[in-house]
Amino acid sequence: MAELTTLPNIGKEMEYKLKSIGITTGEDLKKVGSKETFLRLKMKYANICFVHLYCLQGAIDAVAYNNLPINVKRELKEYSDSLKEVF
Repeated sequence: MAELTTLPNIGKEMEYKLKSIGITTGEDLKKVGSKETFLRLKMKYANICFVHLYCLQGAIDAVAYNNLPINVKRELKEYSDSLKEVF
């Protein structure tokens, strides 16, 4: 089981927030996926922004969030924007 803070983009604060929603390992994060994890975080922490979604996907893909492919960033941004109607 990979510790969360060993993943790219995941620091102590993000680890705390992830654990608070039941994501305790890297495997948990991969299983749940970045979008569902982001949604759960957004429901608990209203100030979570779309960059957090990039960070989650980067952690899953084992890359720094700013190195995600443009098409992935675009898809994640569209997902984040779609949640603005709910939040």
